[in-house]
Amino acid sequence: MSSKVILILVDGMRPDGILECGHPYLSALRQKSSYSFSASTIMPSVTLPCHTSLFFSVNADRHGITTNTWMPPVRPIEGICEIVSKFGKKAAMVYNWEELRDLSRPGSLAFSHYERIPHDHQTALENEQIMTDLTLSYIKKENPDFLFLYLGYVDAAVHNFGWMTPNYFAAVANASSCIEKLVTSLPEGYEVIITADHGGHDRGHGADIPEDMTIPIIGHGPSFTEAHEFSSANIKDIAPTITHLLGLPNAPEWEGKCLI
Repeated sequence: MSSKVILILVDGMRPDGILECGHPYLSALRQKSSYSFSASTIMPSVTLPCHTSLFFSVNADRHGITTNTWMPPVRPIEGICEIVSKFGKKAAMVYNWEELRDLSRPGSLAFSHYERIPHDHQTALENEQIMTDLTLSYIKKENPDFLFLYLGYVDAAVHNFGWMTPNYFAAVANASSCIEKLVTSLPEGYEVIITADHGGHDRGHGADIPEDMTIPIIGHGPSFTEAHEFSSANIKDIAPTITHLLGLPNAPEWEGKCLI
């Protein structure tokens, strides 16, 4: 029997940020989940290349995205949303960084909602809570098979204030609160994967160093073993894990492995 899947990505959320942000939910959730706090992203450790590797399960030298500007691959690859739609299931996205619109091909989404991140710190935190409420309302009403929720303010905060600063921790804590609200209110039948696209240092990211390349992956639900640590997990492994949970095949070009 296949599951339904919610993928939540917090842009720029380092594993040590989870542990030090002051909000206990994600730290506690990993003990009830399969997880890695030492998973790897791809180079360049930049938002759009990393997301493209997540959704299309290949490295940047295959998909061709090396900056935050989208360019269609010369040799197209089916991504998560295309696979979901191809087999008659319902995919949706809620996000607050507009460049992510290109992760799904036209016609593959049943629902898409974009909000711009406010410039004011407190307003941005509140806006991600509103986005989470909207996401939960949509899930309860429409029961999508796959939904991607992207919370981008952590990355915006670090570019303004720096990694491991009070405002960074506040943004991570707020994201943790959003995730708690969503996960604890989901209808039956959903599995959840929580991750980040990259880490960072100072006020930037993109380097091949542990601070930038290390990401968390938490898989929570009936298919994931409690307190089980994933071995050598990579961001490319998320797409094959999602299709496995949905009972769907991988695209033949995918390079990642299923984590279950």
